[in-house]
Amino acid sequence: MAQHLDMDRPLPHGVDLANGSPHPTPQLGVDAVAGIGGRIAATVGQVVLGKADVVRLAVVALLTEGHLLIEDVPGTGKTSLAKALARAVDVPVSRVQFTPDLMPSDVTGASIFDRQKSTFEFRPGPVFANVVVADEINRASPKTQSALLECMEERQVTVDGTTYPLRRPFLVLATQNPVEMEGTYPLPEAQRDRFLARTSIGYPDPATEVAMLAGRELVDPLDRIVPVADAATVAALIDAVARVHLAPELRQYVVDIVGGTRTMPEVRLGASPRAVLHLARAAKAAAALDGRAFVLPDDVQRLAGPVLAHRLLLTVEAHAAHRSGEDVVRAVLGRFRVPRGARG
Repeated sequence: MAQHLDMDRPLPHGVDLANGSPHPTPQLGVDAVAGIGGRIAATVGQVVLGKADVVRLAVVALLTEGHLLIEDVPGTGKTSLAKALARAVDVPVSRVQFTPDLMPSDVTGASIFDRQKSTFEFRPGPVFANVVVADEINRASPKTQSALLECMEERQVTVDGTTYPLRRPFLVLATQNPVEMEGTYPLPEAQRDRFLARTSIGYPDPATEVAMLAGRELVDPLDRIVPVADAATVAALIDAVARVHLAPELRQYVVDIVGGTRTMPEVRLGASPRAVLHLARAAKAAAALDGRAFVLPDDVQRLAGPVLAHRLLLTVEAHAAHRSGEDVVRAVLGRFRVPRGARG
């Protein structure tokens, strides 16, 4: 069977299967986000060595209920990052190995006829977990890739006319190989736009590779992970991030940056209005991880590349000139004045 489902964790205590949400928890502040978020990042960092920026971006995605696309060549630790983050927060995690013969029902679930009851019974697929690891997502056909569209945006699944809500928090961590590699399909633009951010892990430096060899001789680092949070805590952290203040001047700054991608001559299709929301949420999460209850322009600038670059469709001339989405975002950032003193 093409699908591999690995439910590593039982349902957390207090989760209601009817609505997929945990029992209410007390409000948390930015201090809790910085403390617990830092421990999550440190835990993941025990597995993904020497990539603090990548790990931090993964935590930002978790704290915004966004989704993360990890794009790199095989063997750089894409799947390890995804599984380490899932285990660090002790929530149900499923893994789907995307292959050309994978069907949409293998992802979302299907209605199965029960002969004894003479009725159809819904069998949930692997998306009914808090963290879904979509491994090598661009090896499946576009039809199967599109099965995730409703899940990622609306956090629900509709099968045979019936809608089923997904658990909270819900996060898709997708890995993919570069599209130039054999046997891959480009992700549809609508799906790329649903990912909060894209990152590339890259090769480790020699010292990190030596440490990696020493740390994996006897045991897999994933087996040593001790969870530092649970689903209810993560949900409370997400609510705390949403309360971080974004000054009116910074709201306009975010809109200007995203709008600027639509007028660049190298771009056929710029970032969408959804990108405005994603960039603002990511900046709030970055501020909270630093222990601040307000966003600074630096938060927006640091995250503009990971949040916006993968959404841009460049012209043929831009590709011929070896321009990338990141290059375009940097150019856009240079066009707008940085707001000063935007806190209150």
